[in-house]
Amino acid sequence: MDATPDLPRPPRVPVFNMPAVVTASVGILVLIHAVRQVLPDVWDITLLLDLALVPARWTLALDPDRATDVIRAAAASGGGALEVEARKAFAAYLVADPGSMPWTFVTYALLHGSWAHVLLNSVWLAAFGTPVARRCGAWRYGLIALVSTAAGGFLHVLIDPLSTVPLIGASAGVSGLMAAAVRFAFQPVEAAGAGAVPWQRPVPTRLQTIPELLRNRSAVVFLAIWFVTNLLFGLAALPLGLSDSAVAWDAHLGGFVVGFLLLPLVDRLGRR
Repeated sequence: MDATPDLPRPPRVPVFNMPAVVTASVGILVLIHAVRQVLPDVWDITLLLDLALVPARWTLALDPDRATDVIRAAAASGGGALEVEARKAFAAYLVADPGSMPWTFVTYALLHGSWAHVLLNSVWLAAFGTPVARRCGAWRYGLIALVSTAAGGFLHVLIDPLSTVPLIGASAGVSGLMAAAVRFAFQPVEAAGAGAVPWQRPVPTRLQTIPELLRNRSAVVFLAIWFVTNLLFGLAALPLGLSDSAVAWDAHLGGFVVGFLLLPLVDRLGRR
């Protein structure tokens, strides 16, 4: 005789404990990169040309007279003879077809240079996109990511307008979500629910002001570490061989600043 009590079936535990919009975002980035791995090289190059953000393309679209400057900058870049010739050929291609392609200010975030690149961005997106999506909802999460991505691309073009190196990666948008999370994730313990473990504390309803953040040691340490590591990695990754291409630290910075400033506006919009 079975004396085991007839207990109710336990609830199903989701595989990914993230908002659906964050899971979908990560899935799209990974899927696009996986598809690119099986595309013919010609198709993949066409995709890169159509979706990546190339600063020199915008410079030429706004001022065709700078064609000589773009070609000279491509020839002056470091690297072997074959690399220099390839950059010069690409610069000549941009001069011959100087369309601005405005959608690339956003679509560059969909492409990544390697599996390590896309997986690293996906981890940071999951970590910092999740609290923002839970606080703001799907469309405001998407708005912050979109505007931060465009702002990062704009600052990159502004700082390096003659560059013919395609900018790719979701790092600017992820940086914007990271900055948005900073505005409420580092609340003091007593304000977030004393006695509760971190994952059981309620999401703070009030954003911290900038003076409050500057008095918050945890927030200040996080911001300092982010800015220092981002700058050092951006400047030293290529010379030290940590990356096979320069890291667009300026795009990260542009996305971070805009995400930091945009969240209060978007947050108020959603609470009317």
